[in-house]
Amino acid sequence: MNAATPAVSNSAGGSFARRAFHLRVLLIVAILAFLEIYGRYFADPTLFASPTRIVQSFFKDIISDPRIVRALWLCIVEITVGYILAIIFGVTTGLLVGATPFSRRAFFPVVIALYVIPQVSFLPLTILIFGLGPAAKIAFGFSHAIFPIIINVVSGMRTVRELHLNAARSMGASRLDTIRHIILPHMVPSLFTGLRLGMTLNLLGVILAELYVSNSGVGFFTRLFAEDFNPGPLFALIGSLAIIAMAFNEIVRIAERRLTPGAHRRTIIKTSGKQEK
Repeated sequence: MNAATPAVSNSAGGSFARRAFHLRVLLIVAILAFLEIYGRYFADPTLFASPTRIVQSFFKDIISDPRIVRALWLCIVEITVGYILAIIFGVTTGLLVGATPFSRRAFFPVVIALYVIPQVSFLPLTILIFGLGPAAKIAFGFSHAIFPIIINVVSGMRTVRELHLNAARSMGASRLDTIRHIILPHMVPSLFTGLRLGMTLNLLGVILAELYVSNSGVGFFTRLFAEDFNPGPLFALIGSLAIIAMAFNEIVRIAERRLTPGAHRRTIIKTSGKQEK
């Protein structure tokens, strides 16, 4: 009886997942069909493009133009560098701020105060300091991403039980050992919440800077297509940015699934259950 129950549960769960997947695909197909009909027969061609026209523009105007391809690669580099810097400084700062109750009371309100300030207000200052090149876009993405990482690292450290810390200290663990073996494993879920938010905001910061600062990057071509009332290449370029964003978020999701404590063990259990069947 007990052996049959998990099999029934897994079968029901798999059936539910398949139905959800089919419904999601059906919804996407319906939306694309609606946009295709609207774009072909009802929309103003200078303001809207159908999905087939966008795909054609992607191959004809986007990837065939080496200037746009270079701009997209540069955007990927800017996103990557800004995000890596945000992780390094965000995690380090979060560990320092959340290290003791005194440091949290002293510095955490400052972090919160800086986080609630609209980051777009720092754009003129960023331009003055870093100019109009890639450094300004990296810095603007970095300023967006670092604060959610710091806040979630500090929040994750507050979830560590004092009993575990006292046990580590009583066994002679150094501060570095305590962070590595006690604090970091406990704060992984909260950390990855911050990393996901940081990635989203980093993308937002880089793309905003591209739109307002760039004189040869993705933002320049976006403005060019918009001013020329050429929606096909415009939507194709925006779609390329969306694909880049989804790729980065998927990388973070995969890293979270692999590094979260217990995730690897659950994968092994599922695999073993399938082999037993």
